[in-house]
Amino acid sequence: MSQRLQLTTEAGAPVSNNQHSQTAGAAGPVLLQDHHLLEKLARFNRERIPERVVHAVGSGAFGHFEVTNPDIARYTRMKLFNQKGKRTEVFLRFSTVAGSKGAPDTARDPRGFAVRFYTEDGNWDVVGNNTPVFFLRDGIKFPDFIHSQKYDPYSNTQEPDNVWDFFSHSPEATHQFTWLFGDRGIPATLRHMDGFGSHTFQWVNANNERFWVKFHFKTNQGIRTLTSQEAEAIGGKDPQHHQRDLYAAIERGEYPSWTLKAQVMPEADAATYRFNPFDLTKVWSHKDYPLIELGRLELNRTPDNFFADVEQAALDPAHFVPGIGPSPDRMLQARLFAYGDAARYRLGINHTQLPVNAPRGVPGGSRNYGRDGHMRFDGNGGRHKNYEPNSFDGPAQSNEASGLGVSVSGTTGTYVPVRHAEDNDYVQAGALYRLMSEEARERLVANISGSLAQVSREDIIQRAIEHFRNADEEYGSRIATAVHKLRHQR
Repeated sequence: MSQRLQLTTEAGAPVSNNQHSQTAGAAGPVLLQDHHLLEKLARFNRERIPERVVHAVGSGAFGHFEVTNPDIARYTRMKLFNQKGKRTEVFLRFSTVAGSKGAPDTARDPRGFAVRFYTEDGNWDVVGNNTPVFFLRDGIKFPDFIHSQKYDPYSNTQEPDNVWDFFSHSPEATHQFTWLFGDRGIPATLRHMDGFGSHTFQWVNANNERFWVKFHFKTNQGIRTLTSQEAEAIGGKDPQHHQRDLYAAIERGEYPSWTLKAQVMPEADAATYRFNPFDLTKVWSHKDYPLIELGRLELNRTPDNFFADVEQAALDPAHFVPGIGPSPDRMLQARLFAYGDAARYRLGINHTQLPVNAPRGVPGGSRNYGRDGHMRFDGNGGRHKNYEPNSFDGPAQSNEASGLGVSVSGTTGTYVPVRHAEDNDYVQAGALYRLMSEEARERLVANISGSLAQVSREDIIQRAIEHFRNADEEYGSRIATAVHKLRHQR
């Protein structure tokens, strides 16, 4: 029989008694000298770190990505894709947007779909959602939007008035609201939904030619969804239903997988495409830019410790590698700052050295001149110089940008985005509605009207209905009828 491991203090000293505090005699008060007691309580008081402002409810797993179509060198010089059968380790975090820690993961909410590829050129993070579009096209409105979705400062509950008031003043959200309140607004499991990079990115090939690209992760398990009633019943019994399902599937060897595909647009097409290709509230037609298969992503390992690998994961859309870069998408541009800044606040300046965040495909890991800061747990650069340039063979720049610069002109200022031929805030939402079956439309109208009917002010309701009516006359009229009926039943 093997000898049991010995319990120690944080400093490694043996703990003589972990059941009883030191006291002044058998019936006396606890002594301040009981270092183990004080250390244990002090650590416990500090175990919780700030939760994510958004995407706080999450699940994650590890796996790999395998290239199935290496014939894309004409579009990008990313080494990740340069050989058929090549495998790259990945981490994928799923999440809901609005809920705080402990909220049911079956809520009607977009799902974060954030993938980290541990490539040989460093970490490449695709931080998207399970929808191809979003509520907004400009990051300056994101804090306002999230405030409208989170708990009200007075009632400390999510208020329909706030949700629908913001929407009623934001017609660009009509497309995403149609996704959100449709069947795909609540996936049956995390395994049975698609993922999207959502934004437009740039690919650059070896000849320094640029292409615009969108990423699609198509589930190989098929799409399955829950109705509002099913989600309420499941979430009421098991708030971690999606988390539990993901882990159980992986542990029994049913590894979920997605086929990664891309839409590729030649650079010159962007100026004249019928929709603004950098508008996050719009999609590109698959007829115009068909999906091209890139490879297969599989999740096959659950984290040994949720906090270490999922709660401390800090994915950042600014993490690019040679061959890919940003586009003029205004939401993406805001996120390039916001995500890294959130991680620096929540986890500390050295969060990129945590195992889940550190680059794994790069020999020797990251090499830079960052030093010091809270919780520096490696050698802190040792005796090596901490400045650049230097004469001591320290790391030097590669002179290779990940992407290409974007041509700009004009006077700085605040501008409405340039409108393309078919740009408006309703056309794609209406097209999505008309693509749905009659049964799906009935569920969509019921989901929207059930929430909208709770709003206290008639002007907010009418503005919201008008957005849906602008997308499709029948769509808006059915919602108006359903809301009227529900309000008169109360």
